[in-house]
Amino acid sequence: MELLGLMVLIFSVAVAFYYGWKVFNSLWLWPKRMEKCLRKQGLKGNSYRILFGDLKDMARLLKEAQSEPMTGFSHDIAPRLAPAPFQSIAKYGKNTFLWFGSTPSVVVLEPEHIREILSKNYIYQKPPRSPLSQRMARGTGWLEGDKWAKHRKLVVPAFYVEKLKYMVSSFHFCCSNLLSKWDEIIPNEGAFELDVWPYLKAFTSDVISHTAFGSNYEEGRAIFEVQEEKFGLLFKVHNSVYIPGSIFLPTQQNRRLHELERIIESTVMSIIDKRMKLLKAGGSCGDDFLGLLLESNIKEIEIGGNKCGLSMEEIIDECKDFYLAGNETTSILLVWTMILLGKHTDWQSRAREEVLQLFGKRTPDYQELSHLKIVTMILHETLRLYPPVINLTRMTTEECKLGDLSLPAGVRLQMPIILLHHDKKIWGDDAMEFNPSRFSKGVSHATQGRLVYLPFGSGPRICLGQNFSTVEAKLAITMILQRYSFSLSPSYTHAPMSAFVLQPQHGAHIMLEKIKA
Repeated sequence: MELLGLMVLIFSVAVAFYYGWKVFNSLWLWPKRMEKCLRKQGLKGNSYRILFGDLKDMARLLKEAQSEPMTGFSHDIAPRLAPAPFQSIAKYGKNTFLWFGSTPSVVVLEPEHIREILSKNYIYQKPPRSPLSQRMARGTGWLEGDKWAKHRKLVVPAFYVEKLKYMVSSFHFCCSNLLSKWDEIIPNEGAFELDVWPYLKAFTSDVISHTAFGSNYEEGRAIFEVQEEKFGLLFKVHNSVYIPGSIFLPTQQNRRLHELERIIESTVMSIIDKRMKLLKAGGSCGDDFLGLLLESNIKEIEIGGNKCGLSMEEIIDECKDFYLAGNETTSILLVWTMILLGKHTDWQSRAREEVLQLFGKRTPDYQELSHLKIVTMILHETLRLYPPVINLTRMTTEECKLGDLSLPAGVRLQMPIILLHHDKKIWGDDAMEFNPSRFSKGVSHATQGRLVYLPFGSGPRICLGQNFSTVEAKLAITMILQRYSFSLSPSYTHAPMSAFVLQPQHGAHIMLEKIKA
């Protein structure tokens, strides 16, 4: 017995020593080795502080920057949105790094380095996600490796141009509903103040409901409402100190999150079941996102077997992802476009003149939208000044060379899109001004072929919904310009805030006035 007890004690001590060494290595030895490696190569940053690194400073700087709205209306928003990398660059120069806990994060602003990172997605992958982040989204945009390739292959057909043409009628129907609501509120004479932000979010969610689930759009709308509540709760958790495993505790908030997740999954599953029954009865999958995804999945399974297709759970995840990405990206683009055109009414007049000259008061079809030159320039400039996502992050999965740098596996690479989009060395002295003319000859000419414009990312992982979002925005802006003139309200408060996507913290108060026939 004594021998057995001694063996148990030795084993316990060995286990404790093993895990203690692992913790010590990950929280101190490895970060210090990484710091020495990066400094040796000319990179500068704060000294490593155990466990938190620069995280506390980042949270404090962001809280301070966004505690008050901006003084006046300025497009110089990077210090407000990304204060930590902004201050690190100001202090140490462009060759700098920050600490995300015990992981170093190198700031990358060199266009050729960014091109390499985004093109080699087998080496540079998204950092591992916490259980909290995984609960937010699990579709194609969050996967890696073979699983990502499999999902993307099956999702891509839903975004083919010929499929997108059929969705324009849904864009028109939903925008007509939006404008009908505004017509009921806005008097026939004079300007009326309206916060257009909630209306634009409702419009884009309506579009997603129609284009995702077709005739089942009412159920789709219900899904979106539940999604909104779920993401509101998750964002609260995200902004508080996260304790590993706390998301699984039976708190009131966590129980509500689990309940919302069950509602979403059961509602989507119900819609899928109806579609599969229709298919078995000889009907078609449909031309909406779900139908196209199911059709693509069925064909893949017929060719390669079940292992080549998606499970029902994975299809549900893709539908949920489509909701999140499709709604957020377009609503953000629309709200900042209206804010900018409300501020720069000369460009609004030029855009309206183009719209009326091309289409009069009628609604253009898909092909005709490509004739909009000024509107396209305005959308490009809006995405430059106010990109939906202000930062891209990747992590090295193996030791690799990036320019003159030799980076070990496990280093984060931070690409601040907002700094790139506002760089005067790239865009000229008017980089902080709203000047759509810079895109008069297209994006390639404006960027001189460099990878410095990344509103939808780049490389193999470029946003699948890029065309979907821009076509929807073009049609919506066209229909708004045909019916209303507008300007920023004196009560508008300029306070851009990055909450997953770049949005107006205090809404978008606009003075709208009906255009007389």
